[in-house]
Amino acid sequence: MSKRTITVIPGDGIGPSIIDSALKILDKVGCDFEYEFADAGLAALEKHGELVPQRTLDLIEKNRITLKGPLTTPVGGGFTSINVSLRKKFSLYANVRPVNSFKGTQARYDNIDIITVRENTEGMYSGLGQKTSDDGTTAEATSIITRQGAEQITTFAYELARKENRKKVTIVHKANIMKSTSGLFLKVAREVSERYPDITTEEMIVDATCMKLVMNPEHFDVIVTTNLFGDILSDLCAGLVGGLGMAPGANIGKDAAIFEAVHGSAPDIAGKNLANPTSVVLASIQMLEYLGMQDKATQIRSAISAVIEEGDRTTRDLGGTHGTTDFTQAVLERLS
Repeated sequence: MSKRTITVIPGDGIGPSIIDSALKILDKVGCDFEYEFADAGLAALEKHGELVPQRTLDLIEKNRITLKGPLTTPVGGGFTSINVSLRKKFSLYANVRPVNSFKGTQARYDNIDIITVRENTEGMYSGLGQKTSDDGTTAEATSIITRQGAEQITTFAYELARKENRKKVTIVHKANIMKSTSGLFLKVAREVSERYPDITTEEMIVDATCMKLVMNPEHFDVIVTTNLFGDILSDLCAGLVGGLGMAPGANIGKDAAIFEAVHGSAPDIAGKNLANPTSVVLASIQMLEYLGMQDKATQIRSAISAVIEEGDRTTRDLGGTHGTTDFTQAVLERLS
């Protein structure tokens, strides 16, 4: 059997160091992957004069599975978000952001287990109709929700809930005010929910959702929502378990997927061996689950959990005094 080849984008700032940690852990557990490395972000701009070189796009398309570190999109100058561009280019319509409590973190809660499923290609992040008047006094942007997009993402959420043996899906919207776009999303989501009588469905306005997530996060199981709301809610959920350093993300389409650390490139600590690699390691666990390698995913999760709970060589954001390499070594030792 030929080896599975993974496209690896180390990214910017702390990206190369945390990606290196994830690859060492994947190798230690015996995944036996081949890796093809590609550039994107500021690193690519400096080397190749463009944020996403054609070779990178070709490798993503060829291998269909990508593990990606954080990327930096330059501010201004007409640059569009690299992450948004990749999602649209490869029709990665589902952004899956799970958060789980780990004993030993400094999080405010200790029993969180929530998956946010965010539509990834439509809505306010589509980039359509953005313009500013010549006198600089008025700005516009267009939000478009399609029936196909709404049905696709809500079906994905219910199928995921069923696969993961989840009991409830919360449809988050603002249809009381945004009657056209959010209204269509809610209407279609209701129709989809009827196909899944085994799963409890609830509807919640986005601002009420934010409040309830802070007051009673245990109420939630799977959340499905539109692009903008999903971006905000998934980061809020990350805050419940200790921050973005503890939160992975998957961007999934019909025949391609990109798994990533969801935090930024943190250029202020790049090259200082300080970064917590947990986010991208958890993203690699999502990748293994996507590939049907559940046993290896479970091994890595158990090792990460043990290191954090025991406070063994943990990084500063986890209350420790160690760096990326020490933390990684602690995980590797538990995989021996």
